[in-house]
Amino acid sequence: MEHVDVVVIGGGQSGLATAHALNRHGLTPVVLEASDQAAGSWPRYYDSLTLFSPARYSSLPGMPFDGGDPDRYPHRDEVAFYLTSYAARLDADIRTGTRVADVTAAGSGFVVALDGGGKLAARAVVAASGTFGRPYRPALPGLDFFTGTVLHAADYRSPAEFARQRIVVVGAGNTAVQIAAELGAVANVTLATRHPVKFARQRLLGRDLHFWLKRTGMDSAPLGRLLRTPPTQPVIDDGRCRSALTAGRPDRRAMFTDLDGSEVTWPDGGRELVDTIVLATGYRPDLPYLDGLGALDGAGRPRHRDGASLTHPGLAFVGLEWQRALSSNSLRGVGRDATRAARRLAAELHRR
Repeated sequence: MEHVDVVVIGGGQSGLATAHALNRHGLTPVVLEASDQAAGSWPRYYDSLTLFSPARYSSLPGMPFDGGDPDRYPHRDEVAFYLTSYAARLDADIRTGTRVADVTAAGSGFVVALDGGGKLAARAVVAASGTFGRPYRPALPGLDFFTGTVLHAADYRSPAEFARQRIVVVGAGNTAVQIAAELGAVANVTLATRHPVKFARQRLLGRDLHFWLKRTGMDSAPLGRLLRTPPTQPVIDDGRCRSALTAGRPDRRAMFTDLDGSEVTWPDGGRELVDTIVLATGYRPDLPYLDGLGALDGAGRPRHRDGASLTHPGLAFVGLEWQRALSSNSLRGVGRDATRAARRLAAELHRR
């Protein structure tokens, strides 16, 4: 069995930032990435996606996001290229096409079992596999028996195949509103939400919102430990999505009350045929390899404080939503959490 210092599970932004931080603390990480490139979930997002934060605020530690206007909002493919370039510059053993099946405790360390066979003995483990692999599908009335098409936003790519359809997009966050507005240009679309959509202006007083978040300290304030559940964040908008909603493309309605075959029933009793339902309902931590370790609660959420496992001193989490702050699971903020995790693990391994 191969023996290593630290196994980092996930080769996206969280795993790469963690590998960088571990190197700075004198540890040698092995990064295990299930896909064929160290770019996390970015290559699989929908085609039109761009960052909400400008390039100047969207870098991982040690490598600026170059390549043009620092105030631009980089496209999905730019981010994927940035991450693979960052990985190529890292002094780390990054193994793509390597999926972790299981992590078990072994003495003061861990055994990491791989799909298809093979094991690594690690003194410490960092779970940085994100959430994209575990889309959340809410228990909506009649959804399991809907005879039209149901897909999660994780499987949506572009509006081309949905032209002239009747579509309901479920959700009130950034992804839901953006997909609904994009589809609204080619189809008859309703955005179904439990509460009215809240917007935040992308630019205030001539500056991007993230300038003000950084200036006020709100972006990095350690509020995560105070939250039992992550708050619903407003839709960051340059005005186009709000205008689309105002124009009724899409229209916004309260959540439907039932699905019967391909019919949707609305709260006012109205019924109509629908072709497709898009669930833009978020994700949950994708940590199936920790199921048998006792490090998760009954809902599959990590038991942690600021990313440090409450059950295993040599286990850390990086890239969780609101792990410590508003920016914890973003390019601009994950480096802070990665640095904290690496420092704690270095101290723990030194103590041993």
